[in-house]
Amino acid sequence: MKPDTIVLIHGFWVTPRSWELWIPYYQAKGFHVVAPAYPGFEVEVEALNADPAPIEELTVPAIVQSLEKLIDNLGTQPIIMGHSAGGVFTQILLDHGYGAAGVAINSAPTEGVATIPLSQLRAAFPVLRNPANRHRAVGLTYDQWRYAFTNTFPESEARALYDRYHVPASGHVFWDSALANVHPGHADSYVDYRNDNRAPLLFVAGENDHLMPPKIQRSNAKHYKSNTVTELVEFPGRSHLMPAQQGWEEIADHALDWALDHS
Repeated sequence: MKPDTIVLIHGFWVTPRSWELWIPYYQAKGFHVVAPAYPGFEVEVEALNADPAPIEELTVPAIVQSLEKLIDNLGTQPIIMGHSAGGVFTQILLDHGYGAAGVAINSAPTEGVATIPLSQLRAAFPVLRNPANRHRAVGLTYDQWRYAFTNTFPESEARALYDRYHVPASGHVFWDSALANVHPGHADSYVDYRNDNRAPLLFVAGENDHLMPPKIQRSNAKHYKSNTVTELVEFPGRSHLMPAQQGWEEIADHALDWALDHS
């Protein structure tokens, strides 16, 4: 039986609101759609900007546990789609036995992916420039958001989406992810690349993504050595905030069709 539920996982610097176009789109196709918030994010963007304490306290294990509990309560295995950091959580969930198929859109890298393009260093610099940010919620200025998230958007759209979506990111989680390959032992972003029981996984890359460029998606996909399906597709002219970019329906249709074909 094909999955009838889709779980949409947001990334950092945004909230579940970033899926506001995709939720009714998939619902109109007859799917039950869930776009969960990270623990403590169950408020609107404006409230998180006013009080970012839940962002400062965020941890990867807490996020993964909350997502696993949500999927356990669904009763059936859903299609899991994640954007940016949500792509990491999608990979972790699949590795843990969750999901009928997964789609990682402009995903952050999991442990072992050492590719670091210059554009990513520049996009991540607002967090990584100061080690003290490990204990803070770190926001982006509009110009930083424009470079990292919406570099190919029209100016008016980029500004409007910044006002509507932007929240600070967890410096703690971001720094731990950046140091995942130098810390001893497994990091929170660890997945077993040889897990033959994992559900099929599709990486979706945006050609002009500065924050998580196609090089990262290709490197992440190549790490998988299991006998399960792992594929990658790249869309031209797309920025990091691909789920909100003009023409997003093409991405949503491709992701869903691929997931249904492989689940």
